[in-house]
Amino acid sequence: MSDALARLDDVDWAALRHAYGAAEDVPGMLRDLHRPEKAAAAADDLLTHVHHQGGAVHSSAPAALGYVIAAAVDPAIDADVRQELLDLVGALADAANTAAPRFVTSAWPAAWDLAVTDLLPLLDGPLAVHRTAVADALAQAHHRADEVTAGLRTRWAVESDPQTRIQLVDSVGSLIAHAREQRGASIGWLRELMDGAEPSVRLAAVQALRRALPGQDDSVYAQTVSNVLSGSEPETWRPGRGAAKPTVVWAVGLLGEDRAALADAIQRLMGHPDPSVRAGALQAAAQALSRRRSAVAELLPAVARSLSDPEPDNRLFAARVLGMCGHAARPWSDALAAMVTDEGEPYLPARSHAIWALSRLGDARCVPPLVRRLAQAQLGFAYHASHADGWWTYELSLNEVAAGLSAHADALLPPLRARLAAASTLDERRELCRLLESWGAAAAPALPELLGLLDTHAVVWALDALAAIGPAAARAVPRERLRALLDTPPTDQPFAPRSLALAYGRLTGDREPALALLVPQLGEPYDQDNAAVLLAELGTPGAAYVGRLRELLTVHQEGWLPLRVGEALWRITGRTDEVVPVLVRAIAPFTERGGVHRAVVETVKLLAEIGADAAPAEPVLRAFLDADERPVRQGTWRSVPEDDELCDAARAALHAISGPGAA
Repeated sequence: MSDALARLDDVDWAALRHAYGAAEDVPGMLRDLHRPEKAAAAADDLLTHVHHQGGAVHSSAPAALGYVIAAAVDPAIDADVRQELLDLVGALADAANTAAPRFVTSAWPAAWDLAVTDLLPLLDGPLAVHRTAVADALAQAHHRADEVTAGLRTRWAVESDPQTRIQLVDSVGSLIAHAREQRGASIGWLRELMDGAEPSVRLAAVQALRRALPGQDDSVYAQTVSNVLSGSEPETWRPGRGAAKPTVVWAVGLLGEDRAALADAIQRLMGHPDPSVRAGALQAAAQALSRRRSAVAELLPAVARSLSDPEPDNRLFAARVLGMCGHAARPWSDALAAMVTDEGEPYLPARSHAIWALSRLGDARCVPPLVRRLAQAQLGFAYHASHADGWWTYELSLNEVAAGLSAHADALLPPLRARLAAASTLDERRELCRLLESWGAAAAPALPELLGLLDTHAVVWALDALAAIGPAAARAVPRERLRALLDTPPTDQPFAPRSLALAYGRLTGDREPALALLVPQLGEPYDQDNAAVLLAELGTPGAAYVGRLRELLTVHQEGWLPLRVGEALWRITGRTDEVVPVLVRAIAPFTERGGVHRAVVETVKLLAEIGADAAPAEPVLRAFLDADERPVRQGTWRSVPEDDELCDAARAALHAISGPGAA
């Protein structure tokens, strides 16, 4: 232990930093690595303090690196702890290569160079899991790519462990872009592996080549992957990696841009006898559907067949995908309708998703089961919406399911009103109020229940719902009571004063409280868009603020501010010549780079309201509609609904600009 910790006290650790401050505690962690009862905790502490979450390499990292590697090769230390330490080395090296240079301490390159020298012999270590971790870490040795690539390939020639072999191939692929002498030979070596006999190695070689030669797609890649996927079983694709589902998703992703091969592979794997393989195929289909509009015709029929999958979670996922695709799922509405009863679908979450899918279609067959749900203790829908990347089948919110069903308010309101009257939690009250707000005037029969919430913590959402209902609500509550609410907002809801003032103005026509609260924000760097919303609602009486709005119009190139300020100027002045160019500029970049967000969609809707004077937006609007690649954020359950909303808004705008038939 003494050699492993030599000169540890010579380092001025107090002058160094980790994620939580001064690094005075790092020597203790390094010593504890050599104390069996403390080693595991010390390895965890080093990870959380010295590496933390990545994105930076702190000054303590290069000072600790040599001691970490010394512990990682010490056979007296538990093998699992040594594994964690090797993973820490790789994580630090990855952070150094991916973080902004200003966040990487200047001492790192020299320390990492010494570490690479120490790591290379470890490729021949006795434990396969350690060899795998070393190969993974060495993939970050960009500055010695030729030497390390040669070492990785030398180890490959004698390596017998399947997972280590795959990692060696993957690491070579990561280093090729940084190599010189070894570049051509290594590319040739990967191509040879791609033609080999082992399915896992062939797929790893394709992945490595795609990484080594970005933007240089080769039809041979997709052909190789297709041959592997059709000629072998998923358990051979990534040996030792566990669950089949992520393996299938990964392997299908290696097909790249070959749409025909992708559709063929997904459809074939959906018929696999292993339910986890079918689950992976469904997720791969969802990913493709979230990315390309043309994938609907290619893949949705196969997804629909999974509504009868013996595995309940696969039925749920299929219903979720069909609901995600909205009106494109209409041919399978009968199959979805058959799933909304206990007899038709015994799995409650799958029933919930089928109800949602029908609501997305505007199919009235979702209403009776939703009425029953609202009257039951177990609603089966969340009281909040979830926003997450990926394909986690989180519980849908009540608003996601029912917000578009105002035409059926007569049937839904009785159980909804009873539920609101009985609700005791803020979460439930808020969700029910938001649903009533989305229904607007159709929610008027719920006025008694909403008025009953004015003295509760749910007052903000109750007042928003009352404002959305409109004149009937304004007549139902004395103005002085509404005014009193402004003086006693919930103290733990910092947004309450703003929301209450806006709702009060919408109900009474008295905008003075909101103006007094929000207009000063026009001179502040934040929340200017809130004041602009108010001025847009005010219209021509807001003329006194036109000068300040014009100053703000071009402060931001994109986002909410140009939208809100542009709308306020238009509604106050009636002029479009100064507003439309700004609005077009704010949305045009998204036709190329994608990533359309809510402000872009709302801007397109505003252009539809502006009408013929929005003609300069026509090329941008048509570009949104003509794209096959969805210009929204891809890879989430919201991708297709958001794209559908964007397309609907673009068509409406084109119609308003040019008249019927233009879009």
